[in-house]
Amino acid sequence: MTVITCIEDLRVLAQKRVPRMFYDYADAGSWTESTYRANSSDFAAIKFRQRVAVNLENRTLKSTMVGQEVAMPVALAPTGLTGMQHADGEILAARAAERFGVPFTLSTMSICSIEDIAAHTSQPFWFQLYVMKDREFINRLIDRAKAARCSALVLTLDLQVLGQRHKDIRNGLSAPPKLTLANIVNMATKPRWCLGMAGTRRRSFGNIVGHASSVSDMSSLSAWTNQQFDLSLSWKDVEWIKQRWGGKLIIKGIMDAEDARLAVESGADALIVSNHGGRQLDGAQSSIGALPGIVEAVGKRIEVHMDGGIRSGQDVIKALALGARGVYIGRPFLYGLGAMGEQGVSKCLEIIRNELDLTMAFCGLRDVQQVDRNILLPGTF
Repeated sequence: MTVITCIEDLRVLAQKRVPRMFYDYADAGSWTESTYRANSSDFAAIKFRQRVAVNLENRTLKSTMVGQEVAMPVALAPTGLTGMQHADGEILAARAAERFGVPFTLSTMSICSIEDIAAHTSQPFWFQLYVMKDREFINRLIDRAKAARCSALVLTLDLQVLGQRHKDIRNGLSAPPKLTLANIVNMATKPRWCLGMAGTRRRSFGNIVGHASSVSDMSSLSAWTNQQFDLSLSWKDVEWIKQRWGGKLIIKGIMDAEDARLAVESGADALIVSNHGGRQLDGAQSSIGALPGIVEAVGKRIEVHMDGGIRSGQDVIKALALGARGVYIGRPFLYGLGAMGEQGVSKCLEIIRNELDLTMAFCGLRDVQQVDRNILLPGTF
């Protein structure tokens, strides 16, 4: 039995069990991966103030994100191709998140569909939307999310064009994946993964195939996707989507104070400080580096969340201290999923909860909603 003590343990195990092309898809950044690395390394520079002789009884990590009660201020981020890390991956992750009491966000580019998640969960989940040129398809996606009782829409704005990820090109990652000799040989060394995929019917993009016009199978998906990301996307589209959705709206991909102010003006309920996990603009600032300036720019006019580089509960509390109301984890739960399926996602959440709770205690606090800059060592942030 492998002893799992931290997120890194899950990453190492996932790398052994998931085919290289899909593991690299989740773990890669764009170009030199400098922003991908900075997302994590910039957290390490921030130091805590340790406090003693403080009453630490009855500690709580409970909070809210866009008005929804959460067991801790952490949500599972929308991640594409989750169902290729492990068979039925989105379903497994959603169930683990529901059981734990944190939000699960389903990506437009998921393997399991909106309807799949609704059929296997009992609580509302969140849905992430990309804006495509085909507005009728977007209208239908929004209607499907409403029918599934999704409680928030996460609108991603930073993928009008696709960042180049060298590992994906080398691995031949495409839709459908290129089954080169090297890929077939690598998959043959992952028997758990192969058995799981052989036992599920969910192997295509469930929200798109059979729902978008002219996309009836995986062979027609690639051409459709390449043509559909909307280069003309503007804040007018954000206003239209907010009106069309009518519920809680979270805007993802904000890295600039001016864009943050525009997000406020759009009427969104929250924004996510995010550089897409270092997968888009290489050389951009880390998410944690951008967070304080964006919090200062918007004040209390909008709820600020963040993602990018979080690998521990200590990273979570640092983000909260710098003004985030909540954070999102992508790679950590994917590592857990690839390593151990649903049990691995639960383990990921347990690790982060334990690290968050203990760090909060060492800093002399009992309530996660009381976390602020006072827990950080001046001069390190």
